[in-house]
Amino acid sequence: MPTALIRRPSPRLAEGLVTHIERTAVDLGLAQTQWQEYVDALHATGWTTVEVPPIEDCPDSVFIEDTMVVYGDLAVIARAGANERRAEAAAAEETVADQGYRILRIADPGTLDGGDVLKIGSTIYVGQGGRTNAAGIEHLREAFAPLGADVRAVPVRKVLHLKSAVTALPDGTVIGYEPLVDDVAAFDTFRPVPEEAGAHVVLLGADRLLMAASAPKSAELFAELGYTPVVVDISEFEKLEGCVTCLSVRLRR
Repeated sequence: MPTALIRRPSPRLAEGLVTHIERTAVDLGLAQTQWQEYVDALHATGWTTVEVPPIEDCPDSVFIEDTMVVYGDLAVIARAGANERRAEAAAAEETVADQGYRILRIADPGTLDGGDVLKIGSTIYVGQGGRTNAAGIEHLREAFAPLGADVRAVPVRKVLHLKSAVTALPDGTVIGYEPLVDDVAAFDTFRPVPEEAGAHVVLLGADRLLMAASAPKSAELFAELGYTPVVVDISEFEKLEGCVTCLSVRLRR
């Protein structure tokens, strides 16, 4: 059974960092409900979840994906590009180690957020220019090279993280909302989607795509392509530049 790491929202969620959009009010109660519905969607599609201990003083800590990058049997623990978020990593490292993963860490002067990393088979695209720097990408390349991974840096300037702009379908096609993609040609394949949130999918297996309710046209497109959208409302997390990928770490070995 596939496993995902998750972390409950902090009571200070509304204070989370915002960089590329205007700040709007976050409804904490609604966010907590939406988080539980996200977790329920994972369970309903055959996933088990492991909860990382919450950190009340870290507003962005619900975005657990940013704490690590997992490939094969190795978890590389991130060194957040925002100083305020570096405390989020320790408990996440302990939790993934308890799942049997080997551990390496991004070291100073490297910075890397897990949301900047898109894995497609043995190709790993890493967004450079925002929270992740060249040294962080080189550390990741060195960590995963023995496992046969091809780590490729791609530019990210228009959005917070690479996976704010693009993710990928089960067949490996990169999907993105083109106005927010810095360099479409950086990817081996690319298909545009009609909405910003349509660029964000989590592969659940059996051609199911976890995605946000704010992208109905993209859901129709994916259904026409033969996929099954599993739709969740994450509006309160979208106010903090979050998306469906950010709220879990998928463990697939």
